[in-house]
Amino acid sequence: MGQKNLYITILLLFVSSCKVLGHESLDSVQYPLVVSTWPFLEAVRAAWRAVDSGFSAVDAVVEGCSACEELRCDGTVGPGGSPDENGETTLDALVIDGTTMEVGAVAAMRYVKDGIRAARLVMRHTQHTLLVGEAASDFAISMGLPGPTNLSSPDSMEKWNKWKENGCQPNFWKNVVPVNSCGPHHPKDVSSLEELTEVTCSSSNHLEALASNSHHISLHNHDTISMAAIDKTGYIAVGTSTNGATFKIPGRVGDGPIAGSSAYADSEVGACGATGDGDVMMRFLPCYQVVENMRLGMEPKLAAKDAITRIARKYPDFVGAVFAVDKNGLHAGACHGWTFQYSVRSPDMEDVQVFTVLP
Repeated sequence: MGQKNLYITILLLFVSSCKVLGHESLDSVQYPLVVSTWPFLEAVRAAWRAVDSGFSAVDAVVEGCSACEELRCDGTVGPGGSPDENGETTLDALVIDGTTMEVGAVAAMRYVKDGIRAARLVMRHTQHTLLVGEAASDFAISMGLPGPTNLSSPDSMEKWNKWKENGCQPNFWKNVVPVNSCGPHHPKDVSSLEELTEVTCSSSNHLEALASNSHHISLHNHDTISMAAIDKTGYIAVGTSTNGATFKIPGRVGDGPIAGSSAYADSEVGACGATGDGDVMMRFLPCYQVVENMRLGMEPKLAAKDAITRIARKYPDFVGAVFAVDKNGLHAGACHGWTFQYSVRSPDMEDVQVFTVLP
């Protein structure tokens, strides 16, 4: 009997201990929650109003990114910014439901100003993941979004005209002629097999080929809003919106609408958002890497740093950043080549707070 009573006592202590630990775990959970790249305060507030009112995480990121599109955050989100080489503004957007793993995205979309809402329509009303170009515009308009609309603005056209006057410099071409003019561009002639071998096989040229175009990149000419939300049920979603790289070659699509690159979410683990040189970052799917790192047990700070370091090893001059947030609301960021800021709104905050991350 004595041994039986001792066993019961130990069991009761164990159960009691588990309840305490569980209670402490619940107390540490921070949601609803909204996290966004950069100090896009009004966008975060719009997302917070939605998620704090009981709307889903998907609804929240759509509301937040939509607010940024309307405000034309930094000229890099929504209509009226980042003209391509032809002077046209196009939009890229993405939304991911981290519970169902449904994804909707649009890329190089013309004539429709509501990028993130178009992405949600792709997710809700098609079995596809990504629609592109003018066909994406036709789809969005057929589903009820306003258009067609000229996405250029006086500011974007003035910027484009000045760029043309400056010989179309800087630009995103390489290994072409002419070098310092607006083109049309053509590949450099390779006059012999020996020269071709030298260009393609020498280690110095191979390393040169890995040089990124990040010297073109700054907060005001190449940026993305990438936002994550955790709703009151603990479900997670992410959304992104951007008008891409300023003076990009027409047809270019960056990381904004690419799942796993600009953003990724899994409600069982957490979420990530990215910003920076999308042409380089999309080659590494950094946000997928961040979430998988957290799945393997890394804290958000280490998960984010690891993903950025992987890119920097190959492209030491690249410019970019990510934020990571786990399913309990613990968040962190990592960056390379610039100082990064991300914004957070949680239940214990009176308003949005901005966190600064140094490279």
